[in-house]
Amino acid sequence: MAGHESTSNSITTSVMLSLRQIRRSPLMLVVHLSVLFLVLLWTFPTAGLLISSFRDKDQLAVSGWWKALSSSEQNIIGRTASPDQQVLLDGKYVLSGTIEGFDTKDKILRFGWKSKQPEAYQVGSVAAMKNGATLTVNSEGSYNMTALEPFTGSRGKRIFYTEIAAPKFSLDNYVEVLNSEGIGQSFINSLTVTIPATIIPILIAAFAAYALSWMRLPGRGLLIALVVGLLVVPLQMSLIPLLQLYNTIGGFFGVSAKTYLGIWLAHTGFGLPLAIYLLRNYISGLPKEIIESARVDGANDFEIFVKIVLPLSFPALASFAIFQFLWVWNDLLVATVFLGNGENELVLTGRLRELLGSRGGNWEILTASAFVSIAVPLTVFFTLQRYLVRGLLSGSVK
Repeated sequence: MAGHESTSNSITTSVMLSLRQIRRSPLMLVVHLSVLFLVLLWTFPTAGLLISSFRDKDQLAVSGWWKALSSSEQNIIGRTASPDQQVLLDGKYVLSGTIEGFDTKDKILRFGWKSKQPEAYQVGSVAAMKNGATLTVNSEGSYNMTALEPFTGSRGKRIFYTEIAAPKFSLDNYVEVLNSEGIGQSFINSLTVTIPATIIPILIAAFAAYALSWMRLPGRGLLIALVVGLLVVPLQMSLIPLLQLYNTIGGFFGVSAKTYLGIWLAHTGFGLPLAIYLLRNYISGLPKEIIESARVDGANDFEIFVKIVLPLSFPALASFAIFQFLWVWNDLLVATVFLGNGENELVLTGRLRELLGSRGGNWEILTASAFVSIAVPLTVFFTLQRYLVRGLLSGSVK
């Protein structure tokens, strides 16, 4: 009887667990679908940017990245051979050959000899031009132009045509970005700004977080509330007052306010509230017994911090390092305000902005420049991402 009763209890328990799982399943399904939606929401634009960075700039201008593997129609301006290659046949001057710059993999659909009518004629037909001249263009790019009088000029005659272009991928956009003047100096400037602006706030915030977690300080609760309050202060509100303070101090000492030291301190001030908040939450969650045992053994606060707290807090330190590095590396506003736009001070984001021009010209290189600028942050992220997960999930499982 006891065995039968135990079996019945087990069956009942299994049924109840199954019912709970069934009740949870709709909610879990919603959660999974939401996570999938968010992943796709970020993945598709990034994938589109990556594909576009390798596409031909002419195709990029006429079709979206989702059509990268399909042929596209393009309106092109080509030229004939130069007039010095004309020949006289049956009393007419003839220029013939293949349109300069035409890719034999493509196919011409229509052509014209006027800019106002670039698609006036079908391939293979004869287009009547001025003064009795004619033009014929075939689908494979060959042409035949005749005239009653000799062709003049130093360049070939223009031919407007519409072609079906096969998909083209190349590294031209990346070559244009990497070979741009000053790109190397801007890359070094960004590293010069980012590395100290990441290390300095980590060092200060680690000391502050330990003090707010394990040291008895008067007004500690008020200080913590002040740190949390600073998290919601917009960066833009403090730019002008801080710059005025820099100019005042710089004028007093007779030095320029726009220096690397100035931007390091600015990024440190902007990053400290988040750093102290994250690190304090982590450090305060460390086992109390470890801290008390060290104090019983005669260790002071500095020894406890250096030998115990810092090694145990490495995941949290790495988490903030990733956030701070990404923010400083991608920053343009603070760098422009506190460092300037000089050739020797311009950071990478500012240099890439200059490549686009004041009117947004050559915007196709923006896709390649985006991946050039994120190469270093991606390296940092994948190097420290395991610590990022540990730091963010610390305390969730006991």
